[in-house]
Amino acid sequence: MSIEVLNESEQELDVRRLSTLSRFVMDRMRVHPLAELCIKAVDEDTIAQLNRQWMDKDGPTDVLAFPMDELRPGKVNEEPEEGVLGDLVLCPTVAERQGTEAGHGTVAEIELLTVHGILHLLGYDHAEPAEHEEMFGLQAQILEEWRASAPDQPQ
Repeated sequence: MSIEVLNESEQELDVRRLSTLSRFVMDRMRVHPLAELCIKAVDEDTIAQLNRQWMDKDGPTDVLAFPMDELRPGKVNEEPEEGVLGDLVLCPTVAERQGTEAGHGTVAEIELLTVHGILHLLGYDHAEPAEHEEMFGLQAQILEEWRASAPDQPQ
């Protein structure tokens, strides 16, 4: 599995932990072991520009997901497809504000956004109430499993 994490944000970011989390999520979702994922952390100006260009929305956002090969979660008795999962673009300064407001801090917020973004890359959405319930339930379950198994959890 090829997971590339690039920090172009000028903010501190634990690239190794983000890569490990991504691998954990992709394993839980039965994504092919050779599937490719790129995560890029950027500043607010960059993500605002991407948000305008691709989502037709003004201002910075927390995460954007750009799926490539439309890979889907693997089924238990089927071999998952190999390919490029896609790109995630995260904004650590937006995550910092959101993490503070939510009371769980920046690292936990970046982890949440990473899981959320990977689920989007796998075709999950939250536009409709049933989709929202499914996606956010799965996101919470994966984060709970991650936090129970990952060493050195942030305080």
